[in-house]
Amino acid sequence: MRAMDRKIVLEDGAVYPGYGFGAMTDRVCEIVFNTAMVGYQEVVSDPSYTDQMVVMTYPLIGNYGITDDDFECKNPSIGGMIVCDYNDAPSNFRYTKTLSELLEENGIPGISGVDTRKLTRSIRDLGSRRVIITSIDTPVDEAQHILASTPIPHDQVSRVSSKKRWYSRTSNPRFNVVAVDCGMKLNIIRSLNRFGCNVTVVPYDTPAEEIAFMKPDGVFFSNGPGDPEDVRPVIETIRGLRGKYPLFGICLGHQMIALAYGGSTYKLKFGHRGGNHPVMRLTDGKIEITSQNHSYAVDEASLAGSGLVVTHRNLLDGTVEGMECAGERVFSVQYHPESAPGPEDSVYLFEKFVENMKEGAKNA
Repeated sequence: MRAMDRKIVLEDGAVYPGYGFGAMTDRVCEIVFNTAMVGYQEVVSDPSYTDQMVVMTYPLIGNYGITDDDFECKNPSIGGMIVCDYNDAPSNFRYTKTLSELLEENGIPGISGVDTRKLTRSIRDLGSRRVIITSIDTPVDEAQHILASTPIPHDQVSRVSSKKRWYSRTSNPRFNVVAVDCGMKLNIIRSLNRFGCNVTVVPYDTPAEEIAFMKPDGVFFSNGPGDPEDVRPVIETIRGLRGKYPLFGICLGHQMIALAYGGSTYKLKFGHRGGNHPVMRLTDGKIEITSQNHSYAVDEASLAGSGLVVTHRNLLDGTVEGMECAGERVFSVQYHPESAPGPEDSVYLFEKFVENMKEGAKNA
């Protein structure tokens, strides 16, 4: 039987040994968990997981391999993966490589054989915190010293954002959308294309004046990693565009819209990550099952007098999941209507963005 060769060590000294897969490199990250039963490829390739080590609560990971068509970015930047049982012999006619091969190609460490139920309970009880994945032979005090001396990054968005403008066009387009890339999932672009939008993707630090010069019908602000307070250029861009164009934000984009309108955000104890989070649409009481991945939330009290109205609420903890300034044709959601992975209850939000652009064209 193979001997355990890797371990993770948390800030409080807790140690979880296991078997390494992917890249055999040491890495310091924030530890989080995801409750989705499928979609590990989309999780690995979601830029919002930059510098995060993800505990997958579903016990079997890797069993359908990796396919060429299901990536959410070209260069995965997830910090690492922690799983209970890793399957390195996939059964799927579409698969082109194993999960371990993908992680190794991108320098991402993984560990299996971990008691993920115990670890998830620890994160729920004590909150997200820092973790190191390292050799089984690394002394615990040395691992804790590395954890304590490794600075917390604040540049995740600048690392994962596009470095230059690029385009995703569709046949018979109805609208031109500029998408500000803070770590955008590719299925967002696919969704905009399906709704008849040509998409111009721009780096996160593109100023409002440059976006206005492109004469968009609407502007989209994407998901992405890290603290929204660290992404000041995007907040200023939103302030420069609000009231002039229809705006739509998802996840980090939602949080930055709140900040641009004078609201505030705060970090959740362990965040929301998975494909089964119930959200209520407050206009009619309809429940949507949603895909989520975020560490921060909008402070509802801070929205008083901002012009933003809460439109959606999380039924598990009551946090703000959507908001709108109807007079300026601006709206946002904390969750992921494009899914990938997850349910498709909220695809209508892309149609809402299209309707706002139609209304904007009438009033132009």
